[in-house]
Amino acid sequence: MTALTHPPTAPAASLGRRTWRGRPDDPAWARPALLALLLGTLVLYLYDLGASGYANSFYSAAVQAGSQSWKAFFFGSSDAANSITVDKPPAALWPMALSVRLFGLGSWQILVPEALMGVGTVALLYASVRRRFGAAAGLVAGAALAVTPVAALMFRFNNPDALLALLMVATIYSVQRALEDARTRWLLAAGALLGLAFLTKTLQAWLIVPVLTAVYAVCAPTRLRRRLLQLLYAGGAMLLAGGWWVAVVELWPASSRPYIGGSQDNSFLGLTFGYNGFGRITGNETGSVGGGGGPGGGGGGMWGATGIGRLFNSDMGGQIAWLLPAAFALLLAGLWFTRRAPRTDQERAAFLLWGGSLLATFVTFSFMSGIFHQYYNIALAPYIAAVTAMGAVLLWRRRRSPLAAAVLAATAAGTGAISYVLLDRSPSWHPWLRYAVLAVGIAAAVALPAAPYVRFAALARTAAVLGLAAALGGPVAYTLDTVATPHQGSIVTAGPAVASGGFPGGGGRPNGGPPTGTFPGAPGGRGAGQGFGQPGRQAPPQGRGGGGGMGGLLDGAQVSAEMTALLKADAGRYTWVAAAVGSQNQASYQLASGEPVMSVGGFNGSDPSPTLVQFKRYVAAGRIHYFIASGGGGMGGGMGAQMGGSRAASEIASWVAATYPAKTVGSTTVYDLS
Repeated sequence: MTALTHPPTAPAASLGRRTWRGRPDDPAWARPALLALLLGTLVLYLYDLGASGYANSFYSAAVQAGSQSWKAFFFGSSDAANSITVDKPPAALWPMALSVRLFGLGSWQILVPEALMGVGTVALLYASVRRRFGAAAGLVAGAALAVTPVAALMFRFNNPDALLALLMVATIYSVQRALEDARTRWLLAAGALLGLAFLTKTLQAWLIVPVLTAVYAVCAPTRLRRRLLQLLYAGGAMLLAGGWWVAVVELWPASSRPYIGGSQDNSFLGLTFGYNGFGRITGNETGSVGGGGGPGGGGGGMWGATGIGRLFNSDMGGQIAWLLPAAFALLLAGLWFTRRAPRTDQERAAFLLWGGSLLATFVTFSFMSGIFHQYYNIALAPYIAAVTAMGAVLLWRRRRSPLAAAVLAATAAGTGAISYVLLDRSPSWHPWLRYAVLAVGIAAAVALPAAPYVRFAALARTAAVLGLAAALGGPVAYTLDTVATPHQGSIVTAGPAVASGGFPGGGGRPNGGPPTGTFPGAPGGRGAGQGFGQPGRQAPPQGRGGGGGMGGLLDGAQVSAEMTALLKADAGRYTWVAAAVGSQNQASYQLASGEPVMSVGGFNGSDPSPTLVQFKRYVAAGRIHYFIASGGGGMGGGMGAQMGGSRAASEIASWVAATYPAKTVGSTTVYDLS
């Protein structure tokens, strides 16, 4: 029996005991291999991390504000003077803001916490998979997650998705622990983690709650009444952990807190269930920049057509699809081979937890018609990695079964084929690689069924290694390209630029953002590099790093030294040294100057914050020094105002232009409101 066949033999109660060398039932190589995996992941995620500058300036500006003001820290304000919040709850900002408060403002101080979250997510995934399927399965799952391109991208970036992925894995790990002996404390921990996940990215965190609830209600080793009571307790923990902040915000007088960015009514609950909630499903997002395709594969809106093939298309496939077919096949196989197990069987419960979470998230992402970015797919990465590793190891143990051998062979060949298709979309990028991966996949498909019948264990291991190489060769190449490329802006993608191409049921478009031509000045390919707003840093070359254009809506501004000096002059006399339409513009000038800049209209320029009357009061009171004209989006910016949002930003811009003389500083048009 080879190392891959090593199952956990200790009872559940003994699985928690370990020594410095690892758990007593682990093989000798398990702990060194785990340490090597975690160290390799850390090096991968830290490599040249500072090249991305402030990454997504929208969040970096909020991090800076939170490092200067505890009130801004609590609310997730875009500026330290607390004019408006970001359009998400603030939990993802808190680790970065604490890092900046301790070590100062800089790219590494913002992004290192994200990289550490990535290492933690890999470690937790290993621990979860290892408990039921052994160290080899845990290592495969951890490695598959670490080299998933979209995961490598987001664990080196400052969007909320990194923390969300960590919390989702921690939640499923806690439910697995609860399923072992029906301990309430682990279920309460899962509920609390889901509450924190809600404070990270609102309702997306709760996509898998029905799956976790159903699995525990059916599979937990205790009587039904106790199971239901435990689930009620966990629900209470979830609401408490996620609701305390919401209650404080909703009860806080609106006149003394920042406006809730992304909402049209200054209500976090309205934001949660509208723009950030059901609006993402239906595409009806008031104040946004437009929905996507309609349900059932129709539409073809700016976020791409919906349908079952959406995540395999040109703009999504290279981010996440490498192991998706294998995960689905191995999930079915795992459920088939455990079909006769008792109700409380832990292996089947693991397949139901991870596989159910995968299916719930996959279906939602495939058919949602609202805003959908490529990097959202990081939510799928841990589920895919876990299901693939668990299924592969389970079938390897049963490889003398003709069905298990056939599924292993088909999975290896299919994974090589999907890798060939995804790599072929970048025909000039290492063209030999797609042929190599396909050849290795075919070789693995031939070798795996023969593995049980060879005399030498080394030959069997070779077959397993070939299968692993076929599965991870493409993702590794994409990930190495990703970590070697700076990424900035609101829409970022992993891997090289790709040609358009689609699968039935999903729309294809060039990788890197919305379809080209949707907005004036929107670039093609992977998008233009966003200005860092950081003196001494240069933006990456065009077409590398994301951003997506959109006329200044998704990209920040290049801030000249002259403009930075202008904003810093007499900064102490003003609450806001400037105001700018749209949060990306605001963020660039705030990060460059280190002083609060007001975001007029929030991210899209479509929030009614401030109104024209409020803005005039601020100006009359001498609280705003300059008004900065927008970039490609025009004076008023606010593309989202065309989607039913407020036109307050356009009204303010028009009033300023009619009332104050303009001057040019560097290449920027400004109005002196003093």
